[in-house]
Amino acid sequence: MKVGVSSTGPSLDSQVDPRFGRCDYFILVETETMDFEAVENPSVMAMGGAGIQSAQLLANKGAEVILTGNCGPNAFQTFSAAGVKIIVGVVGTVKDAVERLKRGELQPTAQPNVASHFGTGPGMPQAPGMGGGPGMMPGPGGGFGMGGGRGMGRGRGRGMMGGFGAGTAPQQPFAAPPQGGSGGGDLKALVEQTKVLQEQLKEISQRLEQLEKKIK
Repeated sequence: MKVGVSSTGPSLDSQVDPRFGRCDYFILVETETMDFEAVENPSVMAMGGAGIQSAQLLANKGAEVILTGNCGPNAFQTFSAAGVKIIVGVVGTVKDAVERLKRGELQPTAQPNVASHFGTGPGMPQAPGMGGGPGMMPGPGGGFGMGGGRGMGRGRGRGMMGGFGAGTAPQQPFAAPPQGGSGGGDLKALVEQTKVLQEQLKEISQRLEQLEKKIK
């Protein structure tokens, strides 16, 4: 079985990227042999339609199951039409995620778990300026203000969530857990979602440390 995984890097030891359409890489893994192909995501900087384009790419490459952190409605619909199963809330390394799938620990989701354009959300809403310099704090949608901003999160640089900070209110800063199902299923979904958010916060903290070093 061929599995497609959104990844932060080009190897099996890379972390599963919580974004789907704007992840850095896709890792295609043959579960029987663990042979894999790393594909750099051509839609990572797309102005729109990244989820659909990424879904079409993986479907065309023969992926039967997708492992990712979050999946929006456009990508979900594209996969459903192609008969591809989607599993969200996945964290850890690509290799560990595939091994968990092989052990039957991961189950397909019945619906998208984030709204459209998740991961491209703007920065914090027109906060008072931090002076004339660039915004230094990430917006909830992931936009790191790095250029031309007077307020926090008004920069135009690409954020940790693949966003472009524009200074308007965020659409949906974090993924919502899947709805419905049994109490046990809801608990498991919340636990997985917590892990995803912890990974996102870790990436943001690392990025902040890098920025602080640059301005010292």
